[in-house]
Amino acid sequence: MAKYKVEITGVNTSTLKVLSNEEQMALFARMHAGDERAKDELVIGNLRLVLSVLKKFHNTKCNMDDLFQIGVIGLIKAIENFDPSLGLKLSTYAIPLIVGEVKRYNRDNQSSVRVSRGLKDFGFQILNYKEQYTRENGVEPSYETIAKHFHSSVFQIAYALDGLKEPMSIYEPIYNDGGEPIYLADQLAENKEVNEDRDNYLLLKKSLLKLKERDRNILIERYIIGKTQIEIAERLQISQAQVSRIEKNAILSMKKMMK
Repeated sequence: MAKYKVEITGVNTSTLKVLSNEEQMALFARMHAGDERAKDELVIGNLRLVLSVLKKFHNTKCNMDDLFQIGVIGLIKAIENFDPSLGLKLSTYAIPLIVGEVKRYNRDNQSSVRVSRGLKDFGFQILNYKEQYTRENGVEPSYETIAKHFHSSVFQIAYALDGLKEPMSIYEPIYNDGGEPIYLADQLAENKEVNEDRDNYLLLKKSLLKLKERDRNILIERYIIGKTQIEIAERLQISQAQVSRIEKNAILSMKKMMK
């Protein structure tokens, strides 16, 4: 992949269409009227938005073709849930969703557990000692006995042995009596704060929409997209101190509206 260009297999990125805001609004009107083709046109007309997001992930080890597909999923979700009447640009709403999908994919595709070679070697030494001790004494050694032999602590012994275990999926069946299996995920406690979090989210969204457009966009860029105050100041051609003051006042206004 070039430094400032995302190469996608089978996609000529230089010919991708870019929709004007007027064209997008017309397509959203058609889509909400039931025209599925309009939705497809919106997706195709915003693929460059996905590419612009992927530039930030050029150092990732994941395949760019895969990331492009994941980014498109985020774009589709944004298009399906976007409300033109709120006065936001589609790009402002879609970028956080695209970034979120790509980051989630990157996180989930990283090696779930990284164990050092030294820790694994120590774990195998412990297993060899346990086997030898059991063969000579007829019983397995306790952790205290193993720790004494290796001049180590019980915690370090347990930690080294755990490093040899494979991580367990939450979708691993833990019980099956011939009927429907019970999975680990089924036994995890439910989050009792889900409803409260949802209410807070709705209240936060409502108060955000009541802000002036400039204040709202600054908060979105700062806390959703992740831009610095200096980057925002350069875009708005104002000082960083002004951005800081606007951001602070906007947050205070939201706090008052959320009480």
